[in-house]
Amino acid sequence: MLFTDVLIVTGGFTVVFYLLKLLWTCCYGVRQYFLSEFWQLDLRRYGQWAVVTGATSGIGKAYASELARRGLDVVLISRSEEKLQMVAKEIEDQYGRKTRTIQVDFTDGHRIYSTIAAKLQGLDIGILVNNVGMSYSDHFAYFLEIPDAEQKITQVVNCNVLSVPQMTRLVLPDMVKRGTGLIINISSEVGIRPHPLLSLYSATKIFVTYFSQCLHAEYKTKGITVQCVSPFLVSTNMTKNVNISCFVKSASGFAREALNTVGHSSYTSGCLSHALQNMALTTFLPDQILMSPFFIRKLKTFAKMSKLRETEAQSSA
Repeated sequence: MLFTDVLIVTGGFTVVFYLLKLLWTCCYGVRQYFLSEFWQLDLRRYGQWAVVTGATSGIGKAYASELARRGLDVVLISRSEEKLQMVAKEIEDQYGRKTRTIQVDFTDGHRIYSTIAAKLQGLDIGILVNNVGMSYSDHFAYFLEIPDAEQKITQVVNCNVLSVPQMTRLVLPDMVKRGTGLIINISSEVGIRPHPLLSLYSATKIFVTYFSQCLHAEYKTKGITVQCVSPFLVSTNMTKNVNISCFVKSASGFAREALNTVGHSSYTSGCLSHALQNMALTTFLPDQILMSPFFIRKLKTFAKMSKLRETEAQSSA
């Protein structure tokens, strides 16, 4: 009888614990994705300038435009001078904000950061968006299938990993001196859990996630906010401009919603749709399945079929 009573009490505590956990998640989600729409932080409080890497397309361009719309001047950093000038003109014409451009290739490694530092000198930088990133394959691929592996591995690590702490090193000291600053690091859903067939890309994104969380813990008492943003699918060049739907956000829509979460969360999926997808996949696709040889084979088969259909569509066009 005593054993049965213990089981009942233990079961009751377990149910209450999970109900409270669910309630906390729901309340946190309401604050992050609903209340933030009406209670937006004035981002100008951080400083006059925002710096955005990978700023000529996709999420980076969307962040740069949204930050300008909210009253900040923007430093655009990317590798194409022509695209930099085009985006700078768009922002100046549409929002009347000042812009500066820095043309560098983040795959070149550590040698570019002295150039960036010289061009950022003297600016009141309140916000840094570490967005620049690259993948190495159009489809799911085994590690040994990475094209031009020796060069590509170095490029991906330089772009996705090295850029984040190096850019942070350039702007953080002045933020600490002023006692305020915002650093936004763009990770990915594939940085939430390990993703076979995206092994290198997934590993670079978990670096961004952990670095962001540790940095926020270290510097939040000094007035610095470090936010990690881990989106699912956003319609960009990297995702081959996949069709926008209730599951796939446009870059501009995503940037607007994600910036609303600043001040409400240091780690976010960026929007409610992506947060719900994360919860669903974590619940219904646990790591035991995701990492299983059977699932990996099926995923690889799906990738081959998708690539074949794409090739056939291009041939018939």
